[in-house]
Amino acid sequence: MKMRVGYVVLYVSDVEACTDFWIESVGAEERRRITAGPYQVVEIGLPGQEFSFQLVPLEMMRNNPDKLDLATPSIAFRVDDLDQARAMLVARGVEATEIGTQRGPRSFAFSDNEGRWFAVLN
Repeated sequence: MKMRVGYVVLYVSDVEACTDFWIESVGAEERRRITAGPYQVVEIGLPGQEFSFQLVPLEMMRNNPDKLDLATPSIAFRVDDLDQARAMLVARGVEATEIGTQRGPRSFAFSDNEGRWFAVLN
């Protein structure tokens, strides 16, 4: 099973200003926008690379039920088979949530030895 970094979530105070910075100053391109209630999440990436950043408004994370450290970027991994990936991690003793759609696409999360959580999705 191949696991690859899909995107890194950056929690930002101003999504539009941050988007402008990455596009105008760094040369990134906007890949998509996701509407989450009153918020916009913007995915940006460098041309020719699969990897991307998701710019997530800090205000959207105000209640933060997962108690994420919003000063630290969150990493999302992509896999071809979610069930196989989860089973492999659990078999190796890794704490993982059930597969579900609570955060949008079908996914699950796992925790490392220091309590950081990582998302896994197709």
